[in-house]
Amino acid sequence: MSDAGRGPSADSESGPADVLLPHYVPGSTVALSDAERWPGLTATARTRLEAVLAHPAAPLWRHRVGHRLDAAAVERARAELPVDNWLPAHLEVVRELPAYRGLRGRLHALDDFPLISRAELAADIGGFVPRDADLSRLVQGSSSGSTGAALRLPDDVEDVARTFWLVRRLLAGLGVDWQPDPRRLALALVVHQRQAFTYVSPVPGFTAERGGGSGGSGGDADGQTLMARLNLDPRDWPTADRVVFLRGHDPQLISGNPSSLATLLEPETAAVLHPLAIVSGALHLTPALRAALESRFAVPVLDLYGLHETRPIAWRADDGPFRVLDTRVLVETVDAAGRPAGDARGELVVTAGSNPLLPLARYRTGDHGRLVERDGRPAIADLEGREHVEFVTAGGHAINTVDLTQYLQDAGALAWSLVQRADGTVRARIAGGDADRATRRIRALLGQPVELEAVARPIDLGEGKPRRFLRES
Repeated sequence: MSDAGRGPSADSESGPADVLLPHYVPGSTVALSDAERWPGLTATARTRLEAVLAHPAAPLWRHRVGHRLDAAAVERARAELPVDNWLPAHLEVVRELPAYRGLRGRLHALDDFPLISRAELAADIGGFVPRDADLSRLVQGSSSGSTGAALRLPDDVEDVARTFWLVRRLLAGLGVDWQPDPRRLALALVVHQRQAFTYVSPVPGFTAERGGGSGGSGGDADGQTLMARLNLDPRDWPTADRVVFLRGHDPQLISGNPSSLATLLEPETAAVLHPLAIVSGALHLTPALRAALESRFAVPVLDLYGLHETRPIAWRADDGPFRVLDTRVLVETVDAAGRPAGDARGELVVTAGSNPLLPLARYRTGDHGRLVERDGRPAIADLEGREHVEFVTAGGHAINTVDLTQYLQDAGALAWSLVQRADGTVRARIAGGDADRATRRIRALLGQPVELEAVARPIDLGEGKPRRFLRES
């Protein structure tokens, strides 16, 4: 869904640009007209859109992406899905999926449904799409997971848009008055990678709420402020241009993974930003990085946990357990054999009913944690990402990586990647914090030799989703 953009050029900070992958070539794929991409786009909103696209310091816009929502769809997306007694109706839908043919007579309560994983979706994604699904609302999503193997997913345009309003409600509960200001981007989704999807699109229906302020702008009468996806990698967008563009469009909300968000702390970038809040997702946000972001920008940092397959699952605005959202999501934990883990730490299994094109029951996330209670609601403590890894001490005892995480956090590390070799020695790469203290703590915990490399920034650990812990066999 992209149209022609500026052509690739050499990057003055890092030499000639790489050869672009086909789907990153501006204008390589045109799927929709602007009228289809942005239904109801007003003249005022188009003028704003074209001004941002044509800004002299703008990044290379590789795609032309839209929301595809008419007025009725916008109103549906803004509304929370009812959650009263949602699970029985959801299981009735899942029971009829092609993937469960032959099992329907045995699938009654939630516990009757088999555990499924990414492998089942990859083998037959069509089997998990309802036969009567409205495919006119489908957009194709992609999830790389922790292995890098892409999984193509059916996303529903209204469900995708609903996350915007969910975040707005969560931030309102934290005292953030996020009202539209046409002088600023409403939202910037930031990444830091060699090549990335970059675009600008209106945010339909984002209007000032009753009694809310609008930053002195008088509100956004046509309800079409803008959001953008930006690649902060200087090889793709020179830092000097980045600073000029961000100064002029100063996004109200900034969202990204921790490695990308750490880039915002670079002095020349931080000096031109005045966010109302920051939203972190996709990777583990360390207490040190949260504290650094909160200190520099003096705003809440919302940590949102979820998977592309399931949509948002839980959230927190501190370093405590993640509160499970009061949406169509249910979380269980299971042990290695797939049995209920009870109060013990286990793999998180999610039943998710917000995406009508991919209704899921008992989906194994590959993430691990403990189910606890927080403020009367289910919550997830000791959340660790994607694969359960245990390191081994010199005496042969297993050490949970949660213990290593706590030690590295105590040393002030912003991010890290640890590998234990087959001989027990540890290779560590750590961004930020006290490298000497981290080395001593790892060595004391494991009793194993440690080789530690300090890197300048979290992004220097690698693009995408670098493994935080890996044990070689």
